[in-house]
Amino acid sequence: MSAHPIAQLQGVLDEAVSVGIFPAAQVVVLHRGVQVFGGVAGPVSGDTRFDLASVTKVLCTTALFLRLWTQGKVGPETPVARFFPDAPVGEAGATVADLLYHRSGLPPFVPFFAEALRAHPELQEPGCPAELRTRVRAEVIQAAARTPLLNPWRTHTAYSDVGFILLGEILSRAGGAPLDELFARLVAGPLGLSARFHRLTAFPSDGRVAPTGATRPREPAPGQEGLWGELPSRAAVLGEVDDDNAWVMDGVSGHAGVFGTAVDVARFGQAILAGCAGDAALAPGPLWYRALASDPLLAGSTRSMGFDSPSKALSSAGHFLGDTPPGAVGHLGFTGTSLWVDLRRSLVVALVTNRVAHGRQETRIRDFRPLFHDLVVQALDLDDLTPKAHG
Repeated sequence: MSAHPIAQLQGVLDEAVSVGIFPAAQVVVLHRGVQVFGGVAGPVSGDTRFDLASVTKVLCTTALFLRLWTQGKVGPETPVARFFPDAPVGEAGATVADLLYHRSGLPPFVPFFAEALRAHPELQEPGCPAELRTRVRAEVIQAAARTPLLNPWRTHTAYSDVGFILLGEILSRAGGAPLDELFARLVAGPLGLSARFHRLTAFPSDGRVAPTGATRPREPAPGQEGLWGELPSRAAVLGEVDDDNAWVMDGVSGHAGVFGTAVDVARFGQAILAGCAGDAALAPGPLWYRALASDPLLAGSTRSMGFDSPSKALSSAGHFLGDTPPGAVGHLGFTGTSLWVDLRRSLVVALVTNRVAHGRQETRIRDFRPLFHDLVVQALDLDDLTPKAHG
């Protein structure tokens, strides 16, 4: 007898490694709360932690927002000006919801790390004092707060790392503790996650980490060429966050910095489904429904509170995930990670890779993701949810 089609996904992962799309990967697929596939490819094991990059935005920042919203410490209508009164985004009248929906008007990316490294080249030294890293982190947050708006407030959806840097600090201040401590206590703990930030001033000693870039700072991503000029570089240290802005923030930011496994990402995905079904481990159902609903102000936006949803054009979710109401939510990470949760199918797909270890110009993950997600849905015979006629 041939193997069940879902088991054939392992061969797809192995082939992707062999042709160099990424050096290593982990995958966990859950259907109705049951793991139906778990795969590992490349020189890693199931407990190897991957740099989750922007999956941090939902796994940490959105999840933490929901916890603090439940506790009444912050909410969608909380003004940014309460925490950053002199910031252009605060003066414009933006709220926490505007940051979550990516409609604050802030730009997608600013290379804050470049100024930090020029002003403090000793950040690259192994014995860099913790006090300096702490001070530079505060300087970067203030630089983010001073960032001019790229678009008028609430007129465009523009995905913004800058907005989530500010959001992470807002949540830290609202919660009365550092962001990584709040994540560990209010999100990772209740969900049983091994995921955590790798703070440089308390660097992890184990080596169960998938490598990413070769140098610090990293080479520019496609489209970033020439944005910051020449900077002194050194060899990368395994386990340090890939994102350079998160790196100069001591490894802890609302936009990037969490390391975890596919199991961690999938458990969070299942927590979304459980929350919608009434499990209040992170937040009660009504808050989940509001958080996952599409932006009510900007027509056509694929954004909800922190999450993305599949676009009408072919997205990383493939052809099937989210094709039937109430759709799907998820997020991508630049390092080659992703989470998609199909709310109708009760299906969670957590795919984590370290594709940037082959260089930031290696972008075949863009083609691999939709193909893989389609194969998952088809292997589970979930590709056609059209009601069948009886007679």
